[in-house]
Amino acid sequence: MWTRRDLLAAAGVGAVLNVPPLRAQRGGGSPGMTGPLPPAIAALKSRKNEAVPISNAEREQRFERARELMAKNKIEAICIPGGTTLTYFTGMRWGNSERIFSLVIPRRGKPFYVSPAFEEDRVREQVPGGKDARIYTWQEDDNAYSMVGKGLRDVDILSGAVGIEEKTPFVFADGIGKANPKYQVTNATVITAGCRARKSPAELALMRLACSVTIDAYEAAWKSCKEGMTTRAFSALIGQAFTQLGFPGFASVEVGEYSALPHGSVQPQQIKEGTIVLIDDGCTVEGYQSDISRTFVLGKPTDKMKQVFEIVHRAQSAALKAAGPGVQCQMVDAAARKVIVDAGFGPGYKYFTHRLGHGMGMDGHEWPYLVKGNTQPLEPGMVFSDEPGIYIPGEFGVRLEDDMVITEKGAELLTAQSPSLERPFDKA
Repeated sequence: MWTRRDLLAAAGVGAVLNVPPLRAQRGGGSPGMTGPLPPAIAALKSRKNEAVPISNAEREQRFERARELMAKNKIEAICIPGGTTLTYFTGMRWGNSERIFSLVIPRRGKPFYVSPAFEEDRVREQVPGGKDARIYTWQEDDNAYSMVGKGLRDVDILSGAVGIEEKTPFVFADGIGKANPKYQVTNATVITAGCRARKSPAELALMRLACSVTIDAYEAAWKSCKEGMTTRAFSALIGQAFTQLGFPGFASVEVGEYSALPHGSVQPQQIKEGTIVLIDDGCTVEGYQSDISRTFVLGKPTDKMKQVFEIVHRAQSAALKAAGPGVQCQMVDAAARKVIVDAGFGPGYKYFTHRLGHGMGMDGHEWPYLVKGNTQPLEPGMVFSDEPGIYIPGEFGVRLEDDMVITEKGAELLTAQSPSLERPFDKA
C-alpha cells in the first residue's frame, strides 16, 4: 500500500512507477503558479549539491546485515519485488506490475534476480554488477515463480523458510509458495526492518538535509502567506519553495475546523486572520524523507489556541525526553499522551487521536512505531516522527511534528521545535 510519503518519493520516479502524485491521493491539488514568485521564495537557493548519495560500499554492507539476520532468524532467503526496499539494497527503482520482478537474497551465495525475459537488458542497466549479475528470466508462457526455487537450488538451498517483503503483492507471494512447495513462505519484515530501522551516518545526513530543506520551504511560504489565500494556493507556494531548494516536496494545508482532522479534508478552504493553519508533509532527498508539521495563526490567536499549543509543545518535549536506547516504543507514546490527558484532553485517543509517531527513512511511515502495545526497544540510529496533537472537533487542531533520531545517550530532534503560533519558525 502506498503511503503519502511513498508518493513523495515517487515524485522523482513517477514515470517508472506510474504512481499518482500525492495531491491526487489527498483529493486536493497544487495548481501551477503564474507570475513572479514572492520575494521570500525567490530568495531560496538550490541545496542539491549538499546531498551525498548512498555509496555502493554501504549497500554491500546492507546485504551482509541481511544475511546475519537471516541466519539468526532461520530464514534461508528473502524475496524483494519493486519498491523502496529494492532501492535500499540495490539503488535501482522498479515498480510492480502483474509480471513478477524480484531480487532474491539467499543466506549464502550471490543475490539473484527473477525477471521477465524481455526486461533483461533494462534490468542489467540498473542492477549492481550489471552484465555479471545472476538473472533468471522467464517467458510469457512460463511459470515465473518457479524461477525463485531454481535460483535457490543453484546455491544448494533445497528447502527452508523464504521471507517475502511485506509490501509484495499477494499474487507474487502466493505464486512463489505454490510453485515451490519445498520452501515455506514467511514474512521477511524481521530482516528488512531489521536492516532499515537503524540509519547509518550517511542516511542520517540525508535525513537531516531533508528536514532542514523542509523548514526552509515552510518558512518561506509562511512569510508569503496572506489572508484570503486558498489552501491550494498556499500548498502551491510550498511546492514552489521546494522546487527552488532543488528537491521534490509537498505539504497539505488545513484551516480552522478542518485542522481538527489529522489528515485534513477535501473541502475548499481559505486562510483567515485569527484562524489556525496546519501544514504537514515534507520532501525527498536522495530517496530519504522528512515529515514535519507546523501550526500557526495569521494575526492574533485566542487564549484557548495558545493554551492548546503550549500543551502540545510540552507533550512533544516529554516524548523527546523519554526516548533513548532500550526504552520501549510504547513508553515514548505514553510520555506524550500523559501530558495531554493530564491537561484535560483525554482519555486515551479522545483528543490526541493517533499514535505519537512512526519510523522514518526511505518511506515516510516505516517500522517501528511509537504506539501503545509496541514493546520493541529503541536503538541508536532509529528515526521517528515526534508528533503529538490535540484535535477539537468543530473548532481546530494543533499538531507539532519534528523528526527525532535515537542517539547513544537519548534522543535529538533534527529540527528546532516551533516556539509559538505567532512565530512558528523563530529559533529558541
